[in-house]
Amino acid sequence: MMDVEMLSRLQFAGTIMFHYLFPPLSIGLGLQLFLTECVFIKTRNPAWEAAARFWTKIFAVNFGLGVATGIVMEFEFGTNWAAYSRFVGDVFGSALAAEGIFAFFLESGFLAILVFGWDKVPPLMHLFSTLMVFLGSVFSAVWIVVANSWQQTPAGYHIVWHEVQGERLPRAEVTDFWQMVFNPSSLDRLSHTLLGALVLGAFFVASVSAYYLLRGKHLEVARGCLKIALPTALVTTLLAAATGHQSAQRLVETQPAKLAAIEAHFHTTDQPTGLYLFGWPDAKQETVRFGVQMPYLLSLLVYNDPMRPVPGLDQIPPEDRPPIWLPFQTFHLMVGLGTAMILLAAAACWTRYRGSLEGQRWLLWCLVFSPIVAMAANQAGWVTAEVGRQPWIVYPSVQNGVPMMGMRTSEGLSESVTAEQVLASILMFGVIYSALFCIWIFVLNSKIQHGPEAPHERDPESLRQRVSRRAASRAGSLLEPD
Repeated sequence: MMDVEMLSRLQFAGTIMFHYLFPPLSIGLGLQLFLTECVFIKTRNPAWEAAARFWTKIFAVNFGLGVATGIVMEFEFGTNWAAYSRFVGDVFGSALAAEGIFAFFLESGFLAILVFGWDKVPPLMHLFSTLMVFLGSVFSAVWIVVANSWQQTPAGYHIVWHEVQGERLPRAEVTDFWQMVFNPSSLDRLSHTLLGALVLGAFFVASVSAYYLLRGKHLEVARGCLKIALPTALVTTLLAAATGHQSAQRLVETQPAKLAAIEAHFHTTDQPTGLYLFGWPDAKQETVRFGVQMPYLLSLLVYNDPMRPVPGLDQIPPEDRPPIWLPFQTFHLMVGLGTAMILLAAAACWTRYRGSLEGQRWLLWCLVFSPIVAMAANQAGWVTAEVGRQPWIVYPSVQNGVPMMGMRTSEGLSESVTAEQVLASILMFGVIYSALFCIWIFVLNSKIQHGPEAPHERDPESLRQRVSRRAASRAGSLLEPD
């Protein structure tokens, strides 16, 4: 028998994971585009202008799909998760209103200038528009992450009971807006999420540039873009590792069950706690099969003290424990891919500094496929965060020493939606999103294969018209009597 809760969770996970392909890439490309245009403004080198125009086209395609796929999730809150929406409406309403004011209007106000204003506004005005669109995408992420972080570590609210059709129902209402915004996990999550987006953007630019070097095309543009993309990739991967470490340290205070789950730490002991490099957790037997563990390391990472034991899942009531296998695997996948990206960025920066990057074809091919690794790390991090907080859709918290109720995922469902309806929508979204993905890949591939345009290629029709007008003018001057 189909379970409406699991189907609704799968539907939302599928739609948000597809949507999450685009916003991180838009944010990361926004920074690369801004830096590229800064260099063009400084040098007035046509190659940098060609690069900036090229990345603008890629950014526009990705931005459009991000907006289109993001709208779907807002409808799902009302169709599949009505009880949840009623519970968090006051909190999410304020955060999403702030997103509309600070992000949406900023992006929409300057996007047209970014895409269509190259030959219509002064260069500095276009650079300013590029910066505003980039900041708009960042501000959009800020408020979405704030809302999500509030679910994980709620703050600045109280519970008010309302009577709806004879039934008393709870609703979370904001009592302190800024305490809600700066909840215990928002800054850690925001920094880690934004850095993940910048990593993806840097590796995407490096990927396309490396592809051009391998094919011997657009060499000046590719070499220039690598000068920006590779150092950005190295710095942001290192910072992402640091913020991830800080976020994990916060978990022991705010979500100890999630921390124990992602490390499959079943039993609390008085001994230092090790960290698994990999393994196959068995929740029934409460063990990790084929696991390789580094002694003392989890205690060191969490407490900066290798001798202090970390609480295990046995400290959590069984009904409040999250799944083990999936967050364990996705967390370790994220860490492994992040480490690989640090090594790749460091190797690419070193060989480019030594002047031998173009001769290392294996390294260039690694850069070509690096965006897939960065996207997978972003997706794995999201799965870890969301599955690790189950069975709670809003985590219980403590306000001024008073325990505050949360909301279980099973309590957030709409009462009127059936499993058959959710399954039908999953199949429909599967078909539509598959088509959108194919279109996205086709358009990106077409633009990448074409590459940056030289100045005379940008508007060949108007160029022919100008040549014709000049020829006609010369002919007319020759026919005029002396």
